[in-house]
Amino acid sequence: MSRYWSEITHQLTPYIPGEQPKLANLVKLNTNESPYPPSPRVAEVLREHADNQLQRYPDPNSIALRTTIAQHHGLALENVFVGNGSDEVLAHVFLALLKHDLPILFPDISYSFYPVYCGLYGIKHSLIPLTDDFQIQVDDYMRPNGGIIFPNPNAPTGCPVKLADIERLLIANPDSVVVIDEAYVDYGAESAVCLIAQYPQLLVVHTLSKSRGLAGLRVGYALGNSELIDGLTRVKDSFNSYPLGKLAQLGAAAAIQDTAYFASTCAQVINSREQLIADLNKLGFNVLPSAANFVFAAHPQHDGATLTAKLRERSIIVRHFSNPPRIAPFMRITVGTDEQCAIFINALTDILNHTTE
Repeated sequence: MSRYWSEITHQLTPYIPGEQPKLANLVKLNTNESPYPPSPRVAEVLREHADNQLQRYPDPNSIALRTTIAQHHGLALENVFVGNGSDEVLAHVFLALLKHDLPILFPDISYSFYPVYCGLYGIKHSLIPLTDDFQIQVDDYMRPNGGIIFPNPNAPTGCPVKLADIERLLIANPDSVVVIDEAYVDYGAESAVCLIAQYPQLLVVHTLSKSRGLAGLRVGYALGNSELIDGLTRVKDSFNSYPLGKLAQLGAAAAIQDTAYFASTCAQVINSREQLIADLNKLGFNVLPSAANFVFAAHPQHDGATLTAKLRERSIIVRHFSNPPRIAPFMRITVGTDEQCAIFINALTDILNHTTE
């Protein structure tokens, strides 16, 4: 049926999401989901409203949810944009704020949806190499550009960028938008939200899929000055005026309001991550410094793809990236519960003891 496709459809290389397999006794450490369910308040509010006025369209402006988000971050309603997961928010960001004559800049090893959006919208881009130790060096971005975007912490490496470095970048780049994708910021990196009032070109993107445990509900948001938010809203309302259903809006607000549960689960993941890193180091792995809910690890004597395949034989799945070749030795391992991490480490120990290359 490809003869019916438009020209741009032929040219697209779509993003490939992490798989969601249905394996028995699965230990799922491949898609950076929270190992813990969302706040109990989410289930309560969903049960309460499951049969209430669902025949009506939801609030197209998501006022209640945006107000909750604004209050949480100490911002105003006009500083908040919401969407159907941060991927949709990012899609609108690329079209509304990053499509200009000059190329946009982002890391050569980063979230692989960024080049997909560039292909979809015809946005020129330049890849900025990470340093030899896989860090984002903001000085490398001090050049003419149509916009800058990178995750903090970066994905799939997990390495964070200091807030002071982000501010240096903003000072040097006043004339184009700088997007900081903070999908994993709650696990130890410094958020740039505190800089929004001072730098009108800054947009910060968050998701509720990770630290809030709501990957199944699909809610993301962007924070920035009202001019940036108005641009995103124009694109959103030219695409889908109702991106968030009523239950998604209610559940997201409930999750954000339960700050105690949020803090507890984040702390649990951070503790488990540090133990996982220590265990991997004992097995001889090189583990990059992580401020995320995953780690990026490579063994000097064992290929990442081979280890990934052998773990899968034991119903343990992690993520492996073959491109670019520089990261092919690595596995990206989501931090699970302590029990899941122990199962993973025990299996990996056995594999290393019985594998020679």
